[in-house]
Amino acid sequence: MNDWFEKGKYLVEILTPKQATEDIEGDLQKFADKYAAALALDFVVCITDNPMGMLSFTAVETIEATGVPVNPERLLVHLNTFHRKQDLDAMLRTMADRGVKYLLAVSGDGTERLHRLEPDELGYEANNITSVELIRYIRREFPGVFTFGVAFNHYEPQESEREKMRRKLDAGAAFVITQPVIKRHDNVDWLRSLGVPLIAEAWMSKRIDLVAECVGYKLSEEELRYDPIDNLRLLKANYPDFGFYLALLGMKKQVLEVKALDS
Repeated sequence: MNDWFEKGKYLVEILTPKQATEDIEGDLQKFADKYAAALALDFVVCITDNPMGMLSFTAVETIEATGVPVNPERLLVHLNTFHRKQDLDAMLRTMADRGVKYLLAVSGDGTERLHRLEPDELGYEANNITSVELIRYIRREFPGVFTFGVAFNHYEPQESEREKMRRKLDAGAAFVITQPVIKRHDNVDWLRSLGVPLIAEAWMSKRIDLVAECVGYKLSEEELRYDPIDNLRLLKANYPDFGFYLALLGMKKQVLEVKALDS
């Protein structure tokens, strides 16, 4: 982990093309351009997995189609539980062969078009497959190959969320990424007690209302006047020991404003 995680390191979320796209060549080029720009800035590239349940091309498919380089220390691939077992196994084999090292294991968002892994497919007796079972399965089938991160929702009731986090760590999680943090949150402060690398998500869109809608949080008029760069500046001051996951970062003008924070 020490080779990959550095305090203040930026991780940039890059979405793969949607399968319903009408311009696959254009979308693949946009992906490749963002990927190259992030690596040039020494950011960690984070590739999503069917975000918000939107059927998209996988990280493996997009990397193969674009031919972008795989730098194991600068790549984090999201992996959720909405895959058929044979597809999951094939993705993991390809990622292992390509040198992918870091995975963010999440339960994920699904739709009726996405198959959700069943416990018996992975050899477990459980009600459903969560990130805990997903990590245990991958560690069993690919021992020593991958290092796992997990998500933490500081907006959820904390007794159950903290217990979930302990189970994730027991399963083999080595680092944690939060949900979007606005300025500071006591529950995010608690994560320091876990003794693992921590990454705070910074929401880089001005549409902060989308975050509030997802987490069921009512925003004041002042909070609705959200400035993502100002918020990132506060996060860096409040969490100097964290890394920062930049969601919906603009890769032209806004990325330069982010870099200016460190100058």
